[in-house]
Amino acid sequence: MAYDKFKVLTSTAVPLPLENVDTDQIIPARFLKATERKGFGDNLFRDWRYNSDDTPKESFVLNNPMYSGKLLVGGKNFGSGSSREHAAWAVYDYGFRCVVSSFFADIFKNNCLNVGVLPVQVSPEFLKQIFDAIYEDPKTEIEVNLPNQTITILSTGAKETFEINSYKKENLLNGFDDIDYLQNMKDEIESFANDLML
Repeated sequence: MAYDKFKVLTSTAVPLPLENVDTDQIIPARFLKATERKGFGDNLFRDWRYNSDDTPKESFVLNNPMYSGKLLVGGKNFGSGSSREHAAWAVYDYGFRCVVSSFFADIFKNNCLNVGVLPVQVSPEFLKQIFDAIYEDPKTEIEVNLPNQTITILSTGAKETFEINSYKKENLLNGFDDIDYLQNMKDEIESFANDLML
């Protein structure tokens, strides 16, 4: 399933300065019945966002109109716990295109890359700078430049580079998942197969 191409994202951000946010908190297990990547955004952080009577919890950041944007900034060890890919689906379906943290659980990180969400791992010091900038001004914009692999706090000019697997980077730039990547190489694959048969 193709998704939006990711090149340079400039956006305000939603701060979630909690460590060890696990995939069950991102998308509770009772919402995992669907097999398509649609509708999960409604239940992103469901138990933190809503009371038992489905009314929004005013104290939770996603219910605070001061904060919005396509970037989610989380604390250390974001996406720990079970390997459910639905957690990445929920992040994407809600509208986030980038998650920033000082450390990601590997499986969650790879699941994000597979669905068009860029996980940007920064140093703890730079993460603190991001949180400080957002809390000082919720309209602070952050630029994530995938071709150059940089993340910049535009209000201060503070910048840091980040790492990404070259294959996953190419897929994000083109809006490809693994199947799209192979389909894009269909002619080359067929040519190679025909050469083997000669």
